[in-house]
Amino acid sequence: QVQLVESGGGLVQAGGSLRLSCADSTRTVSRFSMGWFRQAPGKEREFVSAISWSTDSEYYADSVKGRFTISRDNAKNTVYLQMNSLKPEDTAVYYCAISLKRNPLFDRRYEYEYWGQGTQVTVSS
Repeated sequence: QVQLVESGGGLVQAGGSLRLSCADSTRTVSRFSMGWFRQAPGKEREFVSAISWSTDSEYYADSVKGRFTISRDNAKNTVYLQMNSLKPEDTAVYYCAISLKRNPLFDRRYEYEYWGQGTQVTVSS
């Protein structure tokens, strides 16, 4: 059973940085495409970033491009989201997810079968 566990959220001032982690004990993280989504209060869950299973190609929402970086450490079965130059509008619960599909549409929630419980990121102005 895939269980994704996020960590690394917290409170940070605008312009600061955080690194989120997403780990799974079944080694699934290292073999499939992974995505990060976020959900702010009163808003729908939106795509943030993804990394493909085959080539480790990276994908980003326009709102985070140039500020966030996704990466994968297969030895640790962990995916990271390094978030720099944080803005108040980045405040949300961040979720990692895994897609078991070989060619998913990375920015679509329905492409992901398993989700973590989320970690809160709050950016103060």
